[in-house]
Amino acid sequence: MSSLSRELVFLILQFLDEEKFKETVHKLEQESGFYFNMKYFEDEVINGNWDEVERYLGGFTKVDDNRYSMKIFFEIRKQKYLEALDKHDRSKAVEILVKDLKVFASFNEELFKEITQLLTLENFRENEQLSKYGDTKSARAIMLVELKKLIEANPLFRDKLQFPNLKSSRLRTLINQSLNWQHQLCKNPRPNPDIKTLFVDHSCGQPNGARAPSPANNPLLGSIPKPGGFPQLGAHGPFQPAPTPVAPLAGWMSNPPAVTHPAVSGGAIGFAAMLKHPRTPSAANPSMDYPSGDSDHVSKRPRPVGLSEEVNLPVNMMPVTYPQSHSYPQDDFHKAVARTLSQGSAPMSMDFHPVQQTLLLVGTNVGDIGLWDVGTKERLVVRNFKVWELGKCSMALQAALVKDPTVSVNRIIWSPDGTLFGVAYSRHIVQIYSYHGGDDIRQHLEIDAHVGGVNDIAFAHPNKQLCIITCGDDKTIKVWEATSGTKQFTFEGHEAPVYSVCPHYKENIQFIFSTALDGKIKAWLYDNLGSRVDYDAPGHWCTTMAYSADGSRLFSCGTSKDGESHLVEWNESEGAVKRTYQGFRKRSMGVVQFDTTRNRFLAAGDEFVIKIWDMDNTSLLTTIEADGGLPASPRIRFNKEGTLLAVSTVDNGIKVLANADGVRLLRTLENRSFDASRSASETVTKPLINPLTAAAAAAAAAAAATSSGTAAPSSITAMNGDNRSMVDVKPRIADESMDKSKVWKLMEITDTAQCRSLKLGDSIRTAKISRLIYTNSGVAILALASNAVHLLWKWPRNERNSTGKATASVSPQLWQPPSGILMTNDTIDNSPDEAVHCFALSKNDSYVMSASGGKISLFNMMTFKTMTTFMPPPPAATFLAFHPQDNNIIAIGMDDSTIQIYNVRIDEVKSKLRGHSKKITGLAFSNVLNVLVSSGADAQICVWNTDGWER
Repeated sequence: MSSLSRELVFLILQFLDEEKFKETVHKLEQESGFYFNMKYFEDEVINGNWDEVERYLGGFTKVDDNRYSMKIFFEIRKQKYLEALDKHDRSKAVEILVKDLKVFASFNEELFKEITQLLTLENFRENEQLSKYGDTKSARAIMLVELKKLIEANPLFRDKLQFPNLKSSRLRTLINQSLNWQHQLCKNPRPNPDIKTLFVDHSCGQPNGARAPSPANNPLLGSIPKPGGFPQLGAHGPFQPAPTPVAPLAGWMSNPPAVTHPAVSGGAIGFAAMLKHPRTPSAANPSMDYPSGDSDHVSKRPRPVGLSEEVNLPVNMMPVTYPQSHSYPQDDFHKAVARTLSQGSAPMSMDFHPVQQTLLLVGTNVGDIGLWDVGTKERLVVRNFKVWELGKCSMALQAALVKDPTVSVNRIIWSPDGTLFGVAYSRHIVQIYSYHGGDDIRQHLEIDAHVGGVNDIAFAHPNKQLCIITCGDDKTIKVWEATSGTKQFTFEGHEAPVYSVCPHYKENIQFIFSTALDGKIKAWLYDNLGSRVDYDAPGHWCTTMAYSADGSRLFSCGTSKDGESHLVEWNESEGAVKRTYQGFRKRSMGVVQFDTTRNRFLAAGDEFVIKIWDMDNTSLLTTIEADGGLPASPRIRFNKEGTLLAVSTVDNGIKVLANADGVRLLRTLENRSFDASRSASETVTKPLINPLTAAAAAAAAAAAATSSGTAAPSSITAMNGDNRSMVDVKPRIADESMDKSKVWKLMEITDTAQCRSLKLGDSIRTAKISRLIYTNSGVAILALASNAVHLLWKWPRNERNSTGKATASVSPQLWQPPSGILMTNDTIDNSPDEAVHCFALSKNDSYVMSASGGKISLFNMMTFKTMTTFMPPPPAATFLAFHPQDNNIIAIGMDDSTIQIYNVRIDEVKSKLRGHSKKITGLAFSNVLNVLVSSGADAQICVWNTDGWER
């Protein structure tokens, strides 16, 4: 067999292992004889699977090949013989003696006779040489040590014990490159190629009418790389176990925890593999482990049903490059200085409230914290630095404060739901406040966290529990429980002060990135197994990391000691820099801060201006001077919606810049009275929200409740130090003694220019619309008609609508896939008009679960194909909701008043909830509270704990 053919076998082995075809993997290893999987062999020996042990060995050597092989087979058969004797199964022992051990008589007759004589003993341990034989388990372990030495010394196993170091999914990559090349050769290349087979060369057909929208501009298509690129193949099929589609960060693990087999530990194991399969002692993983970063399955092959987090079509291609337009309406940029706030001391850190879009937290260089309502230009709170309980602090902190009482705020940040905020100080401690609306902040926790400065603080939800993450000058990262302040983890491994932390999660796998002042990047799981990543950041000094709002793209910005700044995007498939953004001066006059907004733009403060980049273009897009008065490296922060940008100034103030939407927001708020916000009493069941935000939120919630039943969508990235993506807020119960006259008054719409409408065209003959919802990405509207047919309108991305978002200025287009098929629900007795219609979208708009009185259908939103149907009535489904953290878990409200928690992947009802007396009319999950809220036609609302589904 040629060298390339041999390498192809290794690629197939890697592919089979990634797909969890375990039996096939080991069969190919044995039949090819190219790779002896020592880990698999060890496991079979320890488990006493002697037939499989010899069958596997037979692919590499025979009994009489050489003296090493003879000794290997003899030791295995002798152990099998002794175990039969130890069980007093003499008939079995005689069978082994005759069939398996007799072959060795011709080589050593005396030894064979001695073995035979063991049959005459009541206990073979009476033989002097076997007197130290222990139990079966220990005997197998001792024999295994000897077998490994024999195998390693056997020349027939030379070069067969080490698996080649391959990048993850190497075979898929080669297919990707092949298809990409074929696509480049197409005479009429389509921007969204439809790959239906690998059996023949790809070729785009003749264009038919208007070209399909580019996948990069169509969030309904999930995480497809760029226009002309191909969607994903392979391990991310449309039905996978829940913890699958992690955007891998392969290649980042340069020093992973040790695993048993050197062929594995020597491989380039990716961070994604660590996320999905955290490294544990070898005994916990009896299967082989090829070097791979994309092994997306659980330990045994799943049933072919389940949902991935992204739309998955045949191949994830290296994209074909098409010219891109980077002309944007000026309304997109924050050119207008809408507010100027005087803080009084230099702002060091700022953060907008995740729900109340005009509330701004500020921390300064003298330890002050301030809370501003940008809408009314009023500072609601100011607090000077003060240790709350000095006596409980360490002597080191007390001594440091006596020596030098000056303290600076290093970071200030809201919790995901906006009910807490944390302050990291330059001296030892963090302080956590609770926020109760208006100007009501209260002391919650004070933690003596680190020796020296606390350089960063973030919030995360590991194990569904809110935690605080800190890092400091003592080279550690620590995790604290947010309610009591109890320390849960201390991560040690950095050799320099830790500068920043970036918690995040992918598919329920929680992890933390950390950066240190020596430029090292490390990553940690919430365990005590050490860092999974050891990598160098560009600049090798002060670096911060952040994900885009949707969690799909990772960026970092750092400044070296020499003042060179680097803003980069990381390739999570390779663990390498994907692109480096240009436009920094050679010598920055400070550490550059950066931020991301709307999954589209990057911003950094440098050279007395704010610099803006398009995420997809390395060239500087524009700069904003903010009417001057900015420091050399201004501090910056966007609000969640990206409509406002706070920027620090040289005169100890803050300028709030606004784009067109932000200007309209602030203009609406200018004349409102803020009297009611001064008291905590006016908060009834929600946190205080400015009128425009409240109106918008109410409208969105009403639309979601009536049309889909899904909770308001929230980005998956609320754990990455950017808490602007979570929208659930814990409700607050009103005080009975509150002054009910002090309530919010919503602004009336008096100008017809504030309203605009348009009619959605429908070329498909449908009946009345029963359900209607915006997609989570805001680029389309999905409807379900009373005849059980779905309609999808998409907004095109063009010069009139550069964002591709929903707008009344441009009419959306009714969209169908090239196949022309319709998404049509199963119905009963051909009378769908009388049925209860319901549907739910997965959080990334990849799938829609829908019912119209018949079976529940699962559709692929990209192809409109029916993936599966299940649960024939009765009872019939009346409401549907996807679990926000697992697309495989569906809450199904029924017309018999029950709620069924259904696992799509294993086709099983996990729980049946009973609490209503009439049909279910609404379901909504909370991302923060870990609850499911249900409503019924019985006028009751029930709250269910999602941990155990208890009411």
